[in-house]
Amino acid sequence: MLNPTRRELLVAPALLLSGRSAVAQPWTPRTIRLLVPYAPGGGTDVFARAMAEGLRQVLGQTVVVENRAGANGSVGSEAVARAAPDGELFLVDTGSHTMNTYVMPSLPYQILRDFAPVALLSRFPMMLIASGVSPYHDVAGLVAAAQKAPRTISFGTTDAAISYAGNLFTRLAKVEMVEVAYRGAGPMMNDVIAGHLATSWNSTVAALPHVQGGRVRALGVTTTTRSASLPEVPTLAEAGVGGYEFAGWYGMVAPVGLPPSIAERMHSAILQALQIPSVRDRLLAIGADLQVLGPADFGALRVEEDGRWAHASREGLITRAQ
Repeated sequence: MLNPTRRELLVAPALLLSGRSAVAQPWTPRTIRLLVPYAPGGGTDVFARAMAEGLRQVLGQTVVVENRAGANGSVGSEAVARAAPDGELFLVDTGSHTMNTYVMPSLPYQILRDFAPVALLSRFPMMLIASGVSPYHDVAGLVAAAQKAPRTISFGTTDAAISYAGNLFTRLAKVEMVEVAYRGAGPMMNDVIAGHLATSWNSTVAALPHVQGGRVRALGVTTTTRSASLPEVPTLAEAGVGGYEFAGWYGMVAPVGLPPSIAERMHSAILQALQIPSVRDRLLAIGADLQVLGPADFGALRVEEDGRWAHASREGLITRAQ
């Protein structure tokens, strides 16, 4: 995968001065819409709403977030793929956007053909959490219980990437658990908090407030290094699941045919929005890393991701939904 570059963040303060004129005049007189293809309350929704607030200040016009959940994010993605490439509608999605090609039985669009890359917004660890009323306090205890009673412990997921995170865990830990698919992280988290769901996989963005509030327990993070937001939580590899490594990301795309000038101006506006202290602090506080990539580099990352999931599909590491 591409290594995130820090160049664009380093030049962002200069953009605040020299680049403001590039985004001072909106490219459309209408409302700019950021479509999130999941239910409200999840990590993607939280991230997009914080980003929208920053973009409103930078662009000086209305920017709204719309939720259109369903079919692992493909319902919302299709709506964007079919929209006019005029800079009024953008999709904010996770890495599942590229993965869906190899998970969904059929898609009414092609990822690399029907979308224009705008920006990689953030990378983030995913997190294995347990209900606060469950008996699971660490990864070792969960694995031991799952080995003792196969297929009696459930784990919640919301999209293809999070499903992959959960199934990679069961494969490497050599346990059998039951996956429960949800339409969004908000409903899933409600069930974890209430004790209806024993464990789940979430982005740090979605889970962090609930972990800090003591409503759920964080058992481990999916990356090879600990999260700066929760340094006391071990990586899954540290917790005994050898070889575990996976990270998620948020990105913005638009309908294919979007003029490159609009993609670049939105990318510039994103960089400026991330320099607004209230926006930046809010996103950093929920575990986002904010290492932004522009249209060209994000486009290259999407090609790499497509190749990664094609290989994973051939190797049987992911399977198509029925």
